[in-house]
Amino acid sequence: MYDLSKVVVTSSPHIKAEDDTRSLMLDVVLAMVPALAVAVFTFGFRALVMTVATVLACVVFELLYCKAVHKTPTIGDLSAVVTGILISFNVPVAAPIWMPMIGGGFAIIIVKMLFGGIGKNFMNPALGARAFMMGCWPALMTTWVQPHQSIPLFGNVDAADISTATPLSHLKNGELPGESLLDLFFGQHGGVIGETCALALLAGGAYLLYRKVITINIPAAYILTVAVLTFLFPMGDVGRFQWMLTQVLSGGLLLGAIFMATDYVTSPVTPKGQIVFGIGCGLLTVFIRYFGGLPEGVSYSILIMNALVWMIDQKCLPRKFGYAAKKEGKSS
Repeated sequence: MYDLSKVVVTSSPHIKAEDDTRSLMLDVVLAMVPALAVAVFTFGFRALVMTVATVLACVVFELLYCKAVHKTPTIGDLSAVVTGILISFNVPVAAPIWMPMIGGGFAIIIVKMLFGGIGKNFMNPALGARAFMMGCWPALMTTWVQPHQSIPLFGNVDAADISTATPLSHLKNGELPGESLLDLFFGQHGGVIGETCALALLAGGAYLLYRKVITINIPAAYILTVAVLTFLFPMGDVGRFQWMLTQVLSGGLLLGAIFMATDYVTSPVTPKGQIVFGIGCGLLTVFIRYFGGLPEGVSYSILIMNALVWMIDQKCLPRKFGYAAKKEGKSS
């Protein structure tokens, strides 16, 4: 006979692992280090200053909110740190440092904490902050700096003499940018802080896959959808293959597909749903790039798909074990 007094009855889940929120977030932070290092090399130490300032702002905003509502502080899970890094990654280095800090306040308080904190927000906080900043300061969010220019660490940047167009600006007009594919791959072109170097982003993604923090479903479905569509429907008199590679390596596609579309809270939980989610992000990205008023569509495509996650999860649930669909007609 078994001694049932020693049996502990608890609610699901019953599978235990060593990973927790803090360890997962720490892995994401480590995965973003290569992209940050390349950003510092390309745009100078102002990129590092802006990133650190934004992270501190996010941590402080979350701590102050928890204190204000008499809630146990949650800054130890490092989710605010990840949000701060991603916000800075979505801002041009020429922007004033206070701007992503305010964006951090919007992300933490409005997008995250007012909905109940980590695990309950319906959209990616960093992308919500980017959309907020684009609406408030569109000119500052679209002022790009040429690589390896001397810019101040803390003061305002006079971008009149050092501004440049991003590769997506040329693609929007149906022409290839002046940068080579190698320049795009190694991040030697204008853009926001964290999106330029494809090599660094892919290295971070490989680390996350190795650590099993993310799965390949969403990034692969997202990137392949953009690749297939841009190969089949190139703009202008350019080669299909070069047009496709330039589209994939330009803008925030890799940053969004690897680090933001894969957010646990705002993406589907089923493998089939994740593939549908990635395909939807890819379709919307190409549609906005081709027909939208902005040259880039990654942020808004992910935000739109975030709003549809509940429906995707509902439609892509696996069939229950032992369940047989009812057949029409008379049974024999």
